[in-house]
Amino acid sequence: MEIPDFGIPPRLAQRMSMAEQHEYLRTRLSRRRTLVTAGAVASGLLTGCSGPGPATAGTRPAPATSRAPGSVVTPFGRHLAFGADPRTQMRVSWQVPLAVRAPFVRVGLRPDDLGARVEAELRDLYTPGVRGTRPAVEQYYVHAALDGLRPGTTYYYGVGHEGFDPASSGRRSTVHSFRTAPAAPPESFVFTAFGDQGVSGDAAANNPVLLRQNPAFHLHAGDICYANPTGRGKDADAFDATQWDLFLKQTEPVARSVPWMVTTGNHDMEAWYSPDGYGGQYARFALPDSGFDPRTAPGVYAFTYGNVGVVALDANDVSYEIPANLGCSGGRQTRWLDRTLGELRAARDVDFVVVFFHHCAYSTSTHASDGGVRAEWVPLFARHQVDLVINGHNHVYERTDAVRNGEVGKPVPIGASTDPRRDGTVYVTAGGGGKTLYGFPAGVEDSYEGHVRDRESVASFAWTRSRDRRDETVGWSRVRYTGFSFLAVEAVSGAAPRLKVSALAQSGERIDHFEVRRGG
Repeated sequence: MEIPDFGIPPRLAQRMSMAEQHEYLRTRLSRRRTLVTAGAVASGLLTGCSGPGPATAGTRPAPATSRAPGSVVTPFGRHLAFGADPRTQMRVSWQVPLAVRAPFVRVGLRPDDLGARVEAELRDLYTPGVRGTRPAVEQYYVHAALDGLRPGTTYYYGVGHEGFDPASSGRRSTVHSFRTAPAAPPESFVFTAFGDQGVSGDAAANNPVLLRQNPAFHLHAGDICYANPTGRGKDADAFDATQWDLFLKQTEPVARSVPWMVTTGNHDMEAWYSPDGYGGQYARFALPDSGFDPRTAPGVYAFTYGNVGVVALDANDVSYEIPANLGCSGGRQTRWLDRTLGELRAARDVDFVVVFFHHCAYSTSTHASDGGVRAEWVPLFARHQVDLVINGHNHVYERTDAVRNGEVGKPVPIGASTDPRRDGTVYVTAGGGGKTLYGFPAGVEDSYEGHVRDRESVASFAWTRSRDRRDETVGWSRVRYTGFSFLAVEAVSGAAPRLKVSALAQSGERIDHFEVRRGG
């Protein structure tokens, strides 16, 4: 049987939303062309996130279990995520190469005593092949919800299925551990962050450096594995679902013990699986269900760890640069954001609010700044005095001064401190997670710790709703670095709470540091 062409004609793709691309691919690959014509797609009759969400991922019933005995099917790609309450909830996820019967997690307080058994859910993804290049792909992801855990406790766990029990003597090497958040804010803890990782030697080199920070959790600001290499919300010709298999194996040394909290980048929209493009993400990750719609916006959620409230957003919903999902939530995400920031600011134990998402509000590198993010969300960050915003998208490290009303509210040189109540918010682009690096505008040099280059202004641009580039000369670009890097943030509680933010190169060398202070 001929494998159908998985592509979308470029003429159509330039005018198609993610929902339109989804319908076009479904019609083309199922040969049910009477559902919708190419002309209807191009004219915009199917717009927004209409239709069913990620429940349609795979487009067929769950597969029959494999004929291979479970004893020869080995789990891989373990990755953790918090539930809505990191003190008592953990989500354990993994992948199996074939469908299995009765998947489960065993969990206990000692590695040699995994007494509790929790049933898990198998989610199947089917990806059709591309004529002459790739066969069809079936993938199986498994998720278990661990609730009612003790705060501040180390647990040991092993994943299994019928025929494969991690508690058996021959499987002890498959047992790993995690730690729940403490009941009350600790004196201090560390979390790490980056975006734009992909699958490569440079991406894998992050693992040991991240682990040396002993992070309580890791924030991934989107563009996770690049199975969709174009990222333009357009042509699906080059989509390769097997990149996810490689990615989860690559990330497992960290993600099996450190909650790996991802959000959604432009490369993470995958049109085949659902009208909003997020069916694949829903199948592969089990994230907190604290967002406005966990099924159709899995990368939107909030959680509190210690004295830090963390908010994850999907910037595809507001992006002017890549508008395939522009307006997808119908404003629900922004309303949820306003409400959630208000609740976090009012919470007695929350000193700091950190927001992370993909597209940049303030950057001078290749993609520059997204006017949609500025229009929809920056006013909310100002109103609620957000302490730190972390982005990816541009494959560099760039950090602003404190930004207030679009201008420098306070210069924040390397090693300085700032108070968002008075000065504004610092925005960090941490897109050096492993994918091919970008640069800065011509004539603009890197400027980082030990290599400071004073510069009063940088010529850049911001994307407009009409997808034009509006030129601007900015004074807020403080630190710039074109190597692989990530953030390590130490949150300190007590009488003088502060965020001690450091940027580290892949070598472990510090390239930037500053402090955010409140009340001290």
